[in-house]
Amino acid sequence: MKCPVCRSENADTAHFCAECGAPIRGHDPASKGFSPGPHDPPRPVVTETMATVQKELTTGSTFAGRYQVIEELGHGGMGRVYKIFDTKTKEKIALKLIKPEISSDGEAIERFDNELRLARRISHRNVCRMYDLGDDNGTHYITMEYVSGEDLKSVLRMMGQMSAGKTVYIARQISEGLAEAHRLGVVHRDLKPQNIMIDREGNVRIMDFGIARSLKMKGLTGAGVVIGTPEYMSPEQMEAKEADARSDIYSLGVILYEMVTGKLPFEGETFVAIALKQKTETPRNPMDLNPQLPGELERLILRCLERDREKRFQGVDAILEELDKVEKGVTTTEKVLPTVPSTSRQITVSFSPKKIVVPALIAIAVIAAGIGLWRLFLRRDAGPATGGKPSLAVLPFENRNPEGDSADLCRETMIGIYDKMTHLGMFD
Repeated sequence: MKCPVCRSENADTAHFCAECGAPIRGHDPASKGFSPGPHDPPRPVVTETMATVQKELTTGSTFAGRYQVIEELGHGGMGRVYKIFDTKTKEKIALKLIKPEISSDGEAIERFDNELRLARRISHRNVCRMYDLGDDNGTHYITMEYVSGEDLKSVLRMMGQMSAGKTVYIARQISEGLAEAHRLGVVHRDLKPQNIMIDREGNVRIMDFGIARSLKMKGLTGAGVVIGTPEYMSPEQMEAKEADARSDIYSLGVILYEMVTGKLPFEGETFVAIALKQKTETPRNPMDLNPQLPGELERLILRCLERDREKRFQGVDAILEELDKVEKGVTTTEKVLPTVPSTSRQITVSFSPKKIVVPALIAIAVIAAGIGLWRLFLRRDAGPATGGKPSLAVLPFENRNPEGDSADLCRETMIGIYDKMTHLGMFD
């Protein structure tokens, strides 16, 4: 289902757009039949200006005199995102084309530029680098690091409920990126699975630092109106209060809850319904939905989701310490993250000799066993052999693969072939 504001695709059951947070499925607060109470928190508002058609770039075209468009990666509340080739730096980067209604607001662009100045200070392996805010004939755009992979939301749709090991593996990287940003005084304010990219090697990158705050601008929303995705927003953000590092920690708790249970802690038909549940209900214990979950990880998640931010972890460093404790009880096999499936956006190819050597050895074993069986059937059909017993010659060979496990596999494979042929009576 498409969002009426940014035209992003959403699940059929969604009530708010995953990209811009606007109500969908007829749940617009301004629509007929919507009656908020006098104490309801501020609500997202869809205005006519938000429906303005945005300029689109075509594949192969050149934008701003230096950016060659490779393909469109997606679009959301801010605008369209493209994978482009920068002819000046000779690198592939991402370019976000800002919507006209935002570009036309000078105050908003100035605020956005200030936010980017802070976000550019973050240099960390788990944070997507923000490069620059540019202007081409009145069309503003952001350039940023290009990350080949899938966002965490897509990974969750493919995998469903995650094991504790995989959750800790991802949570640690998110936390380390957040810790560096918070150390520099930068708060994300819109942390959600859609803003977390995972590349083919399982490396995590947080995207769009500073953008959420910049979206609170004249012409799009009124004073005190909330911008964000309700399901991942902290209670203080739902009440239009100032967000701080602990707000990001709450959002991280929602993400972790969704990873281990496959569900969100609070869901509702409207923005107000979600806010009311936050105020009056406590999340269902994750272990009720995932009995295999370690108790330490459940306690970590629930503390992140404390309604009162004074009761949450006061810093991400404390979360990293707790993750260390959880990790000690997790088996190594649980920590392996499945390879992200290839898409048109992914062009990196990795090579490992083991990927060829191991299948080749298995194929040789199967062929040898087949030949042995064939010879056995021929001997039985022809009657007793006139000569002596058949013999198996095992010639010495040199293993040229430096990985020790391949050498073990060679030896075990040959022994297995010999045992199998002996069992069939070939060396009686």
